Amino acid sequence: MKKIINTYIFKEITVPFILGFTVFSFVLLMGRMLNLAEMVIAKGIPVSDILRLIVYMFPSFCVVTIPMSFLLALLLAFGRLSSDSEITVMKSCGISLYGMLPPVMTFACIVFVISLLTTVYALPWGNTSFKLFLYDVIKARITLNLKEKVFNDNFPGMVLYVDEYNNKRHSISDVIIYDERNPDETATIFAKNGAIATDPQKMEIRLNLRDGSIHRSSGISDYRMIEFSNYDLSINLSQSSPGVNTSEEDMSFAELRKNIRGEALDDRTRAKMLLEFHYRLSLPFACFIFALVGVPLGIKNQRSGKAAGFSVSIFAILLQYVLFSIGKTLGQKGVIPPFAAMWLPNFIFLCIGLYLFKRTADERSIPILDAIPLIAGWLRSKASSRTDAS
Repeated sequence: MKKIINTYIFKEITVPFILGFTVFSFVLLMGRMLNLAEMVIAKGIPVSDILRLIVYMFPSFCVVTIPMSFLLALLLAFGRLSSDSEITVMKSCGISLYGMLPPVMTFACIVFVISLLTTVYALPWGNTSFKLFLYDVIKARITLNLKEKVFNDNFPGMVLYVDEYNNKRHSISDVIIYDERNPDETATIFAKNGAIATDPQKMEIRLNLRDGSIHRSSGISDYRMIEFSNYDLSINLSQSSPGVNTSEEDMSFAELRKNIRGEALDDRTRAKMLLEFHYRLSLPFACFIFALVGVPLGIKNQRSGKAAGFSVSIFAILLQYVLFSIGKTLGQKGVIPPFAAMWLPNFIFLCIGLYLFKRTADERSIPILDAIPLIAGWLRSKASSRTDAS
């Protein structure tokens, strides 16, 4: 009988988890759709390349959506079991809330493994592949679409005019460049000839210009001219797409450990890498803590009202990530060690989860949750009284 109940609870969690994961991933994707649509419409990048970029972005979505979906699944599953009095029936059969925990923890283990594999392997792979592929896409668009005797605005913050362009040798002649990357000091560059080269490691395109002059202006009266025989101009392609840069988030676990143990890093950089290292471990571990938080909150949904319980659950999710953000900020500033900065939020939620679970298992009231319906009723009464008065 216990095996049947465990399987039943496990299935009850599975369906809302899949639905929640789909909805949360779609919502996060919609937040990126404006930039992706701009790349298709304004910059002419094919839809197939956009789909490939979405695949590379997907691991960064999973880091957030998997724990959120698990907590939401617990809230919906145990909320339904409680509202249909199935929790009461199970307790009358001698199965306590602790006896219902094995299928929840089994699901938590599965979600933990998936989250850990995502943060350890899929996330750095996705970030690195996204940036390299985006670099290749933008580089190909710039070099292939570089038209002669036309002002090209494909370069971020620059307008480029070339009289002749050799696509095979990537050589250019009679060049005019208007550089407005620094709004306080714009520059106009003239060159007789030059060449275009790429640097995949730094995600840069370099213009090697020869025999020309640079005209810089700042305000109305400040004007300078510099003549050159050879001048290298670097263009960072990461500026053409928000959020594209090289950071510790792109490193694998092995690279993080190697750099942390190295002696060449300054304290600030080492702290950032330590924060990233512990973040990738602590975030998947939150699945176990959500198991303790989600079960009692799901049961309280029926007693406190579904809207109130759902509001508390959303607040719990937001609070978890706010604590991670605060911890990361404190860790970067050196206020607390990186280990404590990333694990302290889990410890706080663990204490909250143990308190909620024990109170619910002992069928004792939870003052904070019990007060929510009273506050909501009071607010509704005040709103109705104002409506009647008007």
